[in-house]
Amino acid sequence: MKRVLAALILCVSACAFAQDQKPATLKSILLEQLKTTHNNKDWFVPANIAVQGLTAEQATWTDGKGNHSIGQLTNHLVFWNLQALAKFKGETPAKFSGNNDETFNAFDTKKWNDTVQQLDKVMNDIEKFVESADDATLNKIASTVAHIGTHNAYHTGQIIYIRRLQGSWNPDNGVK
Repeated sequence: MKRVLAALILCVSACAFAQDQKPATLKSILLEQLKTTHNNKDWFVPANIAVQGLTAEQATWTDGKGNHSIGQLTNHLVFWNLQALAKFKGETPAKFSGNNDETFNAFDTKKWNDTVQQLDKVMNDIEKFVESADDATLNKIASTVAHIGTHNAYHTGQIIYIRRLQGSWNPDNGVK
C-alpha cells in the first residue's frame, strides 16, 4: 500500500509540474539549445560568458602544444555560424576553400573586440531566424540547428579550458 501511495504522489506531483509548463515544441527546444550555448547560463557556461572580459593578448595565447587560441576558436565559430545563417536565409555563404584550418587561422588580434561582437550578433541572428521560422522551415533546418548548438557548446568548453590553463577564468562564472 505504501508503494502505491508513493507512486500516486509522484504521479500527481509530476502531472501538476507538467501542467505548469507549456508543452515543448520543436521551435522551443531549438531556441533553448541556441540560447543556452549563446547567452543563457543553464547546465553549462554559454559563449558570451566564456569570452567576456578577455583582452586580445589573452585571446591570442596558446599552450604551445599546437592547440588553438581562444581567438582562433571564436573566429571559427563566427565563420561557421555565418555560413549556416546565410544558407538558412537562402543567401550565398562566404567563399570557403574547404580547408577548415582557414576558419581558425584567419583570426586577427587587432579585431578581437569585433570578433566577440560578431559572435554575439550571428548567434542572435540565428535565434531570430528560428523564432520567426514556420514549421516547414523548422523541420528542414532542425538537424542543422541542433548541430550548431552542439558545435558552439563544444568550442565554448575549449575556450573555458584554455582560460583555466592561462589563469584568466573566474570560477564564479561557472566550471569551478
